[in-house]
Parts: sequence; structure tokens; C-alpha cells
Amino acid sequence: MSVNSLGFDRAPENTRVVVAMSGGVDSSVTAALLKDQGYDVVGITLQLYDHGVAVQKKGACCAGQDIHDARRVAEAIGIPHYVLDYESRFKDQVMEEFADSYIRGETPIPCVRCNQTVKFKDLLATARDLGADCMATGHYVQRTLGGSGKAQLTRAVDLGRDQSYFLFTTTQEQLDFLRFPLGGMEKPEVRALAENYGLTVADKPDSQDICFVPEGRYVDVIERLRPGALEAGEIVDLDGNVLGTHEGIIRYTIGQRRGLGIGGVADPLYVVKLDPANKRVIVGPKEALDTRAIAVKDVNWLGEPVGEAGIEVLARVRSTRPPVPATLRLGEKGDAMLELHDPEAGVSPGQAAVFYDGDRVLGGGWIAKTVSADKRLAAI
Repeated sequence: MSVNSLGFDRAPENTRVVVAMSGGVDSSVTAALLKDQGYDVVGITLQLYDHGVAVQKKGACCAGQDIHDARRVAEAIGIPHYVLDYESRFKDQVMEEFADSYIRGETPIPCVRCNQTVKFKDLLATARDLGADCMATGHYVQRTLGGSGKAQLTRAVDLGRDQSYFLFTTTQEQLDFLRFPLGGMEKPEVRALAENYGLTVADKPDSQDICFVPEGRYVDVIERLRPGALEAGEIVDLDGNVLGTHEGIIRYTIGQRRGLGIGGVADPLYVVKLDPANKRVIVGPKEALDTRAIAVKDVNWLGEPVGEAGIEVLARVRSTRPPVPATLRLGEKGDAMLELHDPEAGVSPGQAAVFYDGDRVLGGGWIAKTVSADKRLAAI
């Protein structure tokens, strides 16, 4: 018997697939496509955020209306569907860390934490409990097999939709179990499939907001989770001169130019560093945003062993930026130092640094500290 499309040496009807259904068009098409191919498909939707709030909110995933949409799709294509209440673990593992990260002067990526802790850990374990041979998602990323037969994570065909940056925490064990049927497709093709299958979500807009941050008001969320987090302090320049005051560093992010609340300055100023210990927002000229090296922590490595000399990689230090050439040196305790061949502007702790060899994801980690090209920042 030939290997089926999911890589198993058995008929599709004898292959059980759990599909993580968020209620959006991508995961819905994933479920419909696998069902159409004859697989034994089970849909699971996670309730991650309070129904009473989320049901009124558009553009978020795993919220009230999305759960109903996922259920309708499952009924239409004829597969069993389960909703799992993960609200408490989502709050503990994602929302709490989100608030703490901002208080530390970082710029967090809660969607990565959600994939790392809730979706690709807890949900994957549930899929195994259901007797699944694999779990499929609607992410735009590819799972390929290397020369040794080892599963690899690679960028999607549709680079404009590629989500590999958000999946850098995927472990080898998880990657062996996961499948990404949409990785080889472009978005218009996926929407056309949704139309062909008669799915009610065919024209549904893609999710934009963080599901627990209504209208992007993240400061309100942090205040609710961490009362008293808005501590006033000083806005200073690179020489320590006080230019103004602020009402909390959590209102600021690296690279921010507007809304600084300081006037009488001839040249534009940007937030170049946050100093939570001293409650200071440090501003400077645009060139002070340039970063030449990055200290990375909690590295998840999917590539081959690397020697002390390091390895040349393409590094992506923000989801909206293309990968750039860099030299990576891995430490022995899950840390790494990334030396950029050309300085990158506005790199922020709390974001991710993801390493590529061409389109293949070698691994990634969390940005712990940046080394500025401006020597004045080294002393701050």
C-alpha cells in the first residue's frame, strides 16, 4: 500500500486526524479537505477567552462567535466536534506572561506563547488521547522530510502568509506529530476551496487582534491583571537629560515615535530603550535604534549540531521583517548570541529571533537583550 498524503502507510479512512478548528477559513478548509480525502477527522475547538466578552468581538480567534462557526462547519462536513474549555490554563500560561513581559519593558508575542503552551502542548496531548495518528492545523507553514527522513519545518509557499516565525517553539517531537495541509497553497486557493465546499466561513475576514486585547487596548488588560503597574517616571535622552515624564513604561515600545509627550525638540526622537528598574523611558535619534547583536534565551533548536565557530543563518527578528544575514553562536544552556551582518533598527526584548537556512527553520528563541550600535546606550 502506498503512503497517504499525511505520510502514513495505510488508507486514509484508517488514519485518524484531529484538526484544531479556530472557526476561521483556514482551519475550516483544513478539516473539509482532509474529510474530502477520506480521513477519519475529529474537530476540536478551544475556548480560550471569556464568552461574554469575546462573543461581541470581531477579528479574534477562539472567541464566542468563532466557536459557533467551527461547530457549524463540523456539522456541514459531517465530523465529530468537541469544544474544550482552556480558559484557566490560557490565562495562566499566556495572559499572565503577557502582562509580566510588558512590565519587564519587553514587547511580547502572546500568539507564540499560545502555540507553545496551549495548542501544541495541551491540545496535542488531547489529540493523542483521542487515538489520533496526527494533528493538523490551518497554519501557513510546511512540514517537509530531510534527506535522513527527519521532519523539518519550512516556510510556506505563500510567503506573504508564512507563519513559521510564530511556530519557532515547535519541538521535534511535536513536528513529528503535526501536519500543515495548507502550507503548499496560496490564500486565494484556500478561499476558493472554502467556496467549493460550501463553507459558511468562506468570506470570513482573517483574525487581526489578540483575542484577549479588545481593540488593541493592551494597557487596559495589563492594568486589570496587574493593578498598580502604571508607575510614573521620567523620559530622558541618551545623556540622561530629563525631557518629560510618563505615566507608565508599559505605554511605550521600542521604536515608538508618536505620543511621547515631549515637545520643544528640533529633531525627531524615538523610544530606544526601556529601563523598568528606574522607571525610565529613554529616547534618542533614529540611528540609536540600530542593533548589531542580540542575546537570545530559551532556544528551541531543530537543526543539526553546531560547533563553537557558529553558523551562518538568516535571522528574522520581527514578524513583519524579512530574514537578514547573521552569525549564530549557540550556548550550552539554551542561550545564543546572534551577530547581525548589518544593523537592524528597533529590535525589542520579548520578541523572537528565528533562524533559517533558506526556507528551513533551524530554530529560534526569545530576545533577552540587544547590543546597540550606539555606544552611549551600552552605559545605560
